[in-house]
Amino acid sequence: MINIVLFGKPGAGKGTQAEFLKEKYNLTHISTGDIFRYNLKNETELGKLARTFMDNGDLVPDDLTIKMLEDEVNKHPNTKGFLFDGFPRTNDQAIALDAFLETKKWNVTATIALEANDEILIQRLLERGKTSGRVDDQDEEKIRNRYQEYNEKTAPLIQYYNNQNKFYPVNGIGSISDITARLSAVIEGL
Repeated sequence: MINIVLFGKPGAGKGTQAEFLKEKYNLTHISTGDIFRYNLKNETELGKLARTFMDNGDLVPDDLTIKMLEDEVNKHPNTKGFLFDGFPRTNDQAIALDAFLETKKWNVTATIALEANDEILIQRLLERGKTSGRVDDQDEEKIRNRYQEYNEKTAPLIQYYNNQNKFYPVNGIGSISDITARLSAVIEGL
């Protein structure tokens, strides 16, 4: 089993690349964004609570995110592996993911980070916001707040996974096919 954490700031291309990687490596794609959107659209209790944080550009608290993720993973007991997109985002989430996977005798194989300049990513998100309907992609101040949250809470994961020799940075700028090739080279070298 191979379990990949796809890592990077909002707008780095995690969702786009996940689509290619899940097909190529027969992985179950677990997108916290998709899980959140499902809960928001269906106005579940967790979704309503998550909305209050997202609308302010804040990260959803760990306990909510972890509960949603565990429920989704448990729907796929016979998978060949997972591609985690947008999770973990904090050290506490990474520790919770490791503990949860251990209960199934699984582990994180690698964490691959799509790296890109903030200003390029902000423009990507503002463009996406024109068609996505996502409030958090339509306001530059909220986007910058998300990046501040990322820098404070998510960037420390680099050290967490480096300490386990599981962190692989990848240049996230270029054509979709070039980025996919870079990601594939990392995965095939594991």
